[in-house]
Amino acid sequence: MIIDFHTHMFPDKIAKGTLDFLEGICKVRPYTDGTYAGLSESTRRAGIDLSVALPAVTKVSQVDSVNRFAAQFKEGPVISFGGIHPDCGNYKEILQQIKDLGLKGIKLHPDYQDMYFNDIRYKRLIDCASRLDLIVCVHAGVDPKSPDDVHCTPKMALELIRDVQPGKLVLAHLGGNKLWDEVEEYLVGQDVYFDTGVVLDQMPQEQFIRIVRTHGADKILFGTDSPWAGQEEFVKLLSAMPLTQEEKEQIFSENACRLLKL
Repeated sequence: MIIDFHTHMFPDKIAKGTLDFLEGICKVRPYTDGTYAGLSESTRRAGIDLSVALPAVTKVSQVDSVNRFAAQFKEGPVISFGGIHPDCGNYKEILQQIKDLGLKGIKLHPDYQDMYFNDIRYKRLIDCASRLDLIVCVHAGVDPKSPDDVHCTPKMALELIRDVQPGKLVLAHLGGNKLWDEVEEYLVGQDVYFDTGVVLDQMPQEQFIRIVRTHGADKILFGTDSPWAGQEEFVKLLSAMPLTQEEKEQIFSENACRLLKL
């Protein structure tokens, strides 16, 4: 079984415009058309059993529409998490609504939400989400939108982890995109999950293996960041890594199944 814990899709009417905008920022050609159909087909071609879509809410005004869209996808081949903005004053009510919709988690993106991850608004939101047993997935490390102003550094993440002690926190991009030395210094060994979104072909393999083994393969989730990485390509990359079969099974599906209660 294979679960991709980090993918993206958008409503059909805005998918092309959104991908065109993001392609201009990321300078990466997308691997799908950004729609549910495109992600589903990519998932099927890659031999992936389930993809988890993570919506990034960039404005408070988007919360209702994002979660209405997400609520349509609660069974495979693609399920969606909900979205919320840290500036939502009624964050407790929104998180309860996300829970009541049957969504299993939320996505936060500090760079696109223009807020540093150790801000009290993230801390109280994540504390509430944890009390509701929601998974919290967060973009961590460098983002092409603001590469010189990282909004979620490993040190910020460590502060939040120590202050909040979240139950199911997932830091994308192996804990901090392009900041893996700091990930090893501050985050390895903490009670937090990392996903492999977009990093498998961008970081030294030796460091990837070291982080997996020092942090624990039971805390690593397979993710691609589709459409910004190819799902087929990433399945092949992880399969070819010099990891044990047990480690690969944990990363490909067992850890995700445990978090998602599948």
